[in-house]
Amino acid sequence: MTAVSLPLAVQTFGLLAIANVFMTFAWYGHLKNLSGQAWWVAALVSWGIALFEYLLQVPANRIGYAGGYSLAQLKIAQEVITLAVFVPFALIYMDQPFKLDYVWAALCLVGAVYFIFRS
Repeated sequence: MTAVSLPLAVQTFGLLAIANVFMTFAWYGHLKNLSGQAWWVAALVSWGIALFEYLLQVPANRIGYAGGYSLAQLKIAQEVITLAVFVPFALIYMDQPFKLDYVWAALCLVGAVYFIFRS
């Protein structure tokens, strides 16, 4: 049986996207689920969730960097992924209202992606 080799972009940015889901819950999920608990309880739970983020984020960045993505490209991609994960999280999970500011922020990030990835 041969192993399936995913393209570099799928490996790198797919892992970063999954890692970012964990990161978003670690950073903000406690605001909804642990608001009645002491801050240190929320911190310990968040650290536990963040462990899974790091277990995915570290290999993702190593794969991407070894594959030829620059440090700046990895960082800008992470910011785009952060917004792509955060907006649905805020709207669906945290019941926050949609704001046009999300669109403007996304457009700014599109510009950042263009400049950091152009040859």
